[in-house]
Amino acid sequence: MSRGGINKSEDFSERKCLVSQMSSPKEGLIRFVTSPDGVVVPDILEKLPGRGYYVTADRKVLEEAVKLKVFNRAAKVQVSIPIDLINEIDRQLARRVVGLVSIARKAGKAVTGFEKVKGWLSEGRAKILLQASDGSERGKGKLWTPEGGRFFGCLTSQELGLAFGRGHAIHCALSGGKLSERVVHEAARLRGLREATKVA
Repeated sequence: MSRGGINKSEDFSERKCLVSQMSSPKEGLIRFVTSPDGVVVPDILEKLPGRGYYVTADRKVLEEAVKLKVFNRAAKVQVSIPIDLINEIDRQLARRVVGLVSIARKAGKAVTGFEKVKGWLSEGRAKILLQASDGSERGKGKLWTPEGGRFFGCLTSQELGLAFGRGHAIHCALSGGKLSERVVHEAARLRGLREATKVA
């Protein structure tokens, strides 16, 4: 299996991307709402009140959304777009992933350290492998994506370390379950911002 994996979120509802005009599962999109004072606000947790509109979780697509001013059309009013909107989405998603991994670690469902991660992989206990984007390729290449599982390399070593209460971490393995599915959802969106692709 490729490192992308195949498991899907339980939420199969679809929404249309403002840029591509293509409908796709919500798990791959970023929801936005317009604040009372007319500012575009990213709704990472999808809990903010108001009519939502969606853009694919991809940096290039988000940049295109800002450039084409599609938020005005969606909101049906002139809106203000924060200058650091895309970077703020990146920060919120990274914080979300780190927070979920931290919860998993406290629940005994996540480990870090080369030997521990390798042990979980060998035993078939690991369902998700996370590796720091700035870690040594030689070291990371000695581990593998769990069979039927997922791989993500979008967090930095400092970000991954935060989840384990340490300065940095390179390798992390998570077991299966609902919490891990949430990690997959958020990590996939973060990967879209940090491993941008071309707009179709």
